[in-house]
Amino acid sequence: MQASSLPVTPEIAQPDPPIPLSNQASSELLQEDWGEAPYIVNLYGRDGECVELEQWIGDQHCQMVAILGMGGVGKTALVAFVAARMKHVFEFVFWRSLQNALPLEHFLKQCIQFVSDQQRLELPKEVDAQISILIHYLRNHRCLLVLDNFESVLQAGQRAGQYREGYAAYGKLLQRVGEAQQQSCLLLTSREKPKEVAHLEGKKSPVRSLHLSGLQREAGQHMLQDKGLFGSEEQWLALVERYSGNPLALQVVSEPIQEVFEGNIAQFLQEQAIAFGDINDLLDQQFHRLSEQEREIMYWLAIEREATSLEGLRENLVYPMSIGTQLEALASLRRRSLIETRGTAQFQFTLQPAIMEYVTTSLFQRASREFDTESPEVWVNFALSKAQAKDYVRESQVRLLLAPVAQRLLARLGKEGIEQKVRDMLTKQRRVHAQLPGYLVGNILNLLTYLHCDLRGFDFSHLVVRQAYLQDVMLPEVNFAYTRFIASIFTNTSGSVLAVTCSPQGNLLAAGTTTGEIWMYDTPGGVLRLTCHGHTDGVWSLAFSPDGSLLASSSDDHTVRLWDSHSGHCLRILHDHTNRVRAIAFSPDGRTLASGSDDQTIRLWDVSTGNCLTTLHGHSSRVWSVAFNPDGNLLASGSTDQTVRLWDTRTGSCLATLHGHTNWIRSVAFHLNENILASGSDDQTIRLWDISTGNCLTTLHGHTSRVWSVAFRPASDIVGSSSEDQTIRLWNIHTGRCLLILQGHTRGVRSIAFTPDGAMLASGGDDQAIRSWDVTTGHCLQTLQGYTNRVWSIAFRSDGSTLASGSENSIIRLWDVKTGQCLKTLQDRSHGVLVVAWSPHGFTFASGGQDQTIRLWDGNTGRSLKILHGHTNWVRAVTFSPNGDTLASGSEDQTVRLWDSNATSCRCILQGHTSWVRSVAFSPDGTMLASGADDQMVRLWDTKGGCCLNILQGHTNRVRSIVFSPDGNMLASGSEDQTIRLWDVHTGHCFNILQGHSGWIRSVAFRPDGTMLASGGEDQTIRLWDVTTWQCLHTLQGHSNRVRQVTFSPDGTTLASSSDDGTIKLWHIQTATCLNTLISERPYERMNITHVQGLTEAQKANLETLGAIEER
Repeated sequence: MQASSLPVTPEIAQPDPPIPLSNQASSELLQEDWGEAPYIVNLYGRDGECVELEQWIGDQHCQMVAILGMGGVGKTALVAFVAARMKHVFEFVFWRSLQNALPLEHFLKQCIQFVSDQQRLELPKEVDAQISILIHYLRNHRCLLVLDNFESVLQAGQRAGQYREGYAAYGKLLQRVGEAQQQSCLLLTSREKPKEVAHLEGKKSPVRSLHLSGLQREAGQHMLQDKGLFGSEEQWLALVERYSGNPLALQVVSEPIQEVFEGNIAQFLQEQAIAFGDINDLLDQQFHRLSEQEREIMYWLAIEREATSLEGLRENLVYPMSIGTQLEALASLRRRSLIETRGTAQFQFTLQPAIMEYVTTSLFQRASREFDTESPEVWVNFALSKAQAKDYVRESQVRLLLAPVAQRLLARLGKEGIEQKVRDMLTKQRRVHAQLPGYLVGNILNLLTYLHCDLRGFDFSHLVVRQAYLQDVMLPEVNFAYTRFIASIFTNTSGSVLAVTCSPQGNLLAAGTTTGEIWMYDTPGGVLRLTCHGHTDGVWSLAFSPDGSLLASSSDDHTVRLWDSHSGHCLRILHDHTNRVRAIAFSPDGRTLASGSDDQTIRLWDVSTGNCLTTLHGHSSRVWSVAFNPDGNLLASGSTDQTVRLWDTRTGSCLATLHGHTNWIRSVAFHLNENILASGSDDQTIRLWDISTGNCLTTLHGHTSRVWSVAFRPASDIVGSSSEDQTIRLWNIHTGRCLLILQGHTRGVRSIAFTPDGAMLASGGDDQAIRSWDVTTGHCLQTLQGYTNRVWSIAFRSDGSTLASGSENSIIRLWDVKTGQCLKTLQDRSHGVLVVAWSPHGFTFASGGQDQTIRLWDGNTGRSLKILHGHTNWVRAVTFSPNGDTLASGSEDQTVRLWDSNATSCRCILQGHTSWVRSVAFSPDGTMLASGADDQMVRLWDTKGGCCLNILQGHTNRVRSIVFSPDGNMLASGSEDQTIRLWDVHTGHCFNILQGHSGWIRSVAFRPDGTMLASGGEDQTIRLWDVTTWQCLHTLQGHSNRVRQVTFSPDGTTLASSSDDGTIKLWHIQTATCLNTLISERPYERMNITHVQGLTEAQKANLETLGAIEER
C-alpha cells in the first residue's frame, strides 16, 4: 500500500483529531489512540521532511524511524502531521508521550491491549516476553506506534544514548522492534539519538533517522507574520539564522522584539548580540525577565503536567492573586509564547514539552537547594506532588519532582539527616508561620512517606497540612493536634465495596460496603462528606431519587432504608422482605421504589408513605437486580434462576420471561433512549435484549469470570460491565465490539455507575477501593482506598503455639498464642483470603480465596509453597484430613474437591450441592467428609469412592458451619436459621436443635475432649453448650461485631474467636473469661487529632475508626 506525498503549504489544516470513544467503532479498518498528540494548526517549511518520512513509512516500509533535533525544533508537530496524513495505511495508530517518563511496563500494557483489540490482558512479568507479545501483533497487523519525547527516558549529562535508571528496557524495545521481521512502524522523537538506532540504521536498513534542522528564512518569517515584526529580507534572515531557525525560539524571542523594540528587528539585532546555542539558554534569559506572578504560573503549569484551567491555577496559590493580575500574567506568557492552550477549552493552559522540561528542572533544582536553607520558598509555595491530582498525574509528579528531590537529598544528607532537618523545619514553622496555608508540611509528609520513614511520634501539631497523600500510610502516634488540613487524602475504613451510584446532579458519589455502612463523597475531590449508619450487614444496592434528595439502600439485613442525602439521616425503614435485599431502583418519577430479594420476590413501595404497594412473584430463586425503563411502565428483574423477567408496573403481571443465560443473572439495566435491555451473568457474558420482541440482539463475550454489574453510558451507544476478573469493559452496543478495558482493581469489581454527563465512571470492588475513570482515555482519575481488619477465619497450629488468621484485606497473620504478638504477616492482594486451616503435622497451612485458588504455605517461613487451581469460583472452605494426606475444599462453584496435599492435583470432585458450599469437615477417622451449603443441606461423602452417603435436611436457611464430634458419632451444623442442629452420623437423624442465638450462626466447634460445643454468630456472642445436657453453660460477650469463627486450642483449655470488629479473642474455658485480645495495628493507631480543622465530621469519625484519638 503506497502513501501519498502531498506538498506542504505554509498553512496546513490540522490533522484529524483522535476519534471520540462514542465513535471509535465507526471504522472497521482503522483504530486510533492518539494519546497526547498535539492539535496541529499550522506547519511551516517542512515539505521535504514530510515527503521523505512518508516515503520511508509507506513506500519503503521502514520499521523504525527516529526524528531527531534540539528542543523546540518541531519534531512532535512534524510527526503528528505525517501520522495523521498516513493513518489510513495502518490498522492501528497508537501515540504515547514519554514527557512524564512513562515506565515501559505501562507503555507495553497499554499498547498491547490496544493492538490486540482489547483481547490480551494478562502479560508475563518478564519484559522480554512482553516485548515478544507486542512484536507478534506488529508482525500480524499494520501498526503505527509513536513514542514522543523519547529523550525523557535518556540520562541527561551522560554519554549520549544512555538511559535513566529504571528505563534501560526501552533500549530492548527499540532493538527488538528494529531487528524483528514485521510490517509495522515505530516513530520516535528525541533530542539525542538512542544507541540502538545508531547501531541499526542505514540507507538500506528498515531503521532510519531524520535530523530535523531549523526553518529557512521564508518559513520562519511566515510563521511570525502575525507577531507585528518588521525588517528587511536580510534582517529577517539574520534573525532566523541567529536562532538556528528553531520555531520555539523564534516564537519566544518575538515577544521581546515587539515589547522592547516595538517590532523593529534591526534594533533587536543590534542590541542582542548573544548567539543562540540551546533552547535552554534562551529560556534562561526569558525566565529571568518574567514577573513573580508569571514565574509562579509557569511553575504551577509544570507541576500540573497537563492543561489546567484558570480556576485550577487560582486554587493552587498560597498568596491569592486577583483575577485581573492572573489574566494579565497569562496574557503576557502567551505573548511570550511560553504557554499554550490545549483542546477545545480556550482557557486551559499548559507548557510546550521543551519548556515543561526546563521549568520542571528549574523547580527540582531549587527545591533541592532550598531544603536545608533558612528560606525554603519552593517548599512553601509549591506542591511537589498533589494529593488530589488525578492518579496518573500524581504518579508523574512523584516520578519527575518528588523522587529526584528525595534522591538528591538522600545522597547529601542521608535518611537520618533528612528526618532531623524535618524536625527542625517543623519547629521553626510552628514558631514563625504556623497558620500559613502553604505546602511546606504537606511536602515534608510526602517526602517522608516516599522515603518510607517511620513517622511514629512525629509532631505536626498546630500547623497547616496541604496536599498530603496519606492513603495507605501508617501514622501511629503522630501528633496532628490543632492541625489544619487542606486537600489531603486519607485511608477510609471500608470493607468490600458492593455498590456505587452517582447523584443526578453529579456532585455526590455513594458507596455501600460489606460492613453495612454507606459512604458519600464529594465529586470531584473525593472528600468524605457523610457516613450513613444503620444497616447491620452488607449494603448490596444504592439508588438516588431522580431529584437527588433521597438515597435508597438495600442490605443483607433484609431491609430497605431511605436516607436524606444532604444530612445522612435515615428517614424510613422498609421491613417486609424475609431475606437479603439485593437490589433497588427508583421509578423515573421518583414515587415508587422497587426492591428484589433472596426471598424470590420483588416489592414495589410507595416512597412517600413506605407502604408496600404490591409484591411480584414469579422467579424461582433469588432476585439480584431490578431496573425501571425510562417511561416507568416496565420493570426488569434478573435472578439466580437464570432468567430476566419483564413486569407491567401498573398491573404487576409478568409480560415476558427472557431465556438465554446459562448461569445466575447479577445485573440488568435499560438504555435511556433505545428499546434495549442489558443483562450481566455468572456465565461471563452480557446479553442485549430487544424489549419489544424479547429477542436477544447480541451476546458480548470477553470477561473471564462472572459479570457483577452492567450500566449504560448516558446519551451514547456504550454499555459498561464489571467482572470478578478485576476488569471493567466498555462495549459498543451496535457492533458488540469491546472499545476499552479499564484495569486497576486488584480483586473483583462489584459495581459500576456512570456520572450523569457520561464523562466518568465510578467503580467499587472487593479490594476495598472506589475508583473513578475517564471514560474517553481509560485513565484512572482517583482511587479511594479502604481499609478493613475484619478477621474472617482462624486456626490453631497442632501444638497450640501459633494461631493463623485470615482477614478481609487479604492479610494472613501468624500469632504467638502466649504473648499475643504477631509473628508474621503474609499478603497477596489478588488472593482475597476467606479461610485458613493448618495441616495436622503443623508444618504447612492452607488458605482459600476469592481468586478461586487454594494456597499452601510454609508454617515456619511464611513462604508460598503451592497454588492449587481447579475451582471456578470463590473458595469458601478448606480443611485437612486427620492424617494430613488429603485437603478438602468447598467453593461457590457448588463443588467439593479432594486434593492430594503433597501434589497439586485434584483427586476427586464431589458434586450434588445446588448452591455455594460454605463448610467442609472430615470425620475423625478420615473416611467421611461432610459439607454444608446455601442449599440448606448437609451432605455426607465417602472420601475413598466420592459417593454421597447421606443428605441431612432440616435447616430452613443457609448452612454456615459443620463439625464432627471427636468420637465421630455426631455432627453439628450452624445455620442462618439461627439454630444448631445435632445429627446422628450413622442414621442421619436430627436428634436435637439448639436455640439461643438471636442471629445467624456462623461457626460451630467441638472441644477436643467432646464435652463442649461452642457457637458464634451474628449476635456478637459466643455460646458454650454442655454436650450431655445441651444446656447453654456460658454466653461470652466482648466482641462489638459479628463473630465469624470459633475454634478450640488442641488442649481444649482455650477458645479463640474472630470477629468483624477486627479482633481475635482468647477465652479461658473454665472461667469463661477473656485472656487476651489480639488486634493488628490500624493505620492511624493513637494518632492525635484533637481540635483538628479542615476535615468533615465523617472524615474525623473515619480516622477514629482507624485508631486516631481526639482528646476531649
